[in-house]
Amino acid sequence: MEADAEAVYIVDDDPAVRDALSVLFNMEGYVVETFSDGDTFIQSASKSVPACVMLDVHMPGRSGIEILKALNAENYPAPIFIISGQGDIPMAVEAIRNGAFDFIEKPFSAETVLDRVKEAIAAMKQREDEDRSQTFEGADLLTRRELEVLKQITDGASNKEAGRTLGISPRTVEVHRARIMEKLSARNAADLVRIVLGHPAAG
Repeated sequence: MEADAEAVYIVDDDPAVRDALSVLFNMEGYVVETFSDGDTFIQSASKSVPACVMLDVHMPGRSGIEILKALNAENYPAPIFIISGQGDIPMAVEAIRNGAFDFIEKPFSAETVLDRVKEAIAAMKQREDEDRSQTFEGADLLTRRELEVLKQITDGASNKEAGRTLGISPRTVEVHRARIMEKLSARNAADLVRIVLGHPAAG
């Protein structure tokens, strides 16, 4: 699969949103490809990997969630942002569980979108360069992103600090944290640290 480090894919059935985001990313020097439906996007995304994907959660045909599943987004090498309205927060949370990197709420400002995307691309690059070896029991149950969030938690970072390091929102960190605790059967953060460090639980 080819990687195009300067491409941003925009998947939205609303032409106004596609145009606005295209202008924004073009001005920043990115190569922009737009898609009005999920199927066309999936064909392209399976052939080449962009730097980032902006994906609308509500679309005719395949929804954003179905597209994430089709792409196996948890293992997709580029950050995928879900674009959602305020009423779509439960859906945005479901999107993160299905591998979305983070979500951006409408209406959004150009500056916010650019900052978040740049942070996400930088965070992904940095993480590719780091060794991801994890050897505690249950590590194989976690996705790559969950392992990254877990490392932040066990290093003592707050949701806000972890989000800043990983280029995601504190709410997204919370979603991952809940999933990690569920998968590892941990009751609290201290429990998580014990599991990762291999110490038996007290009492």
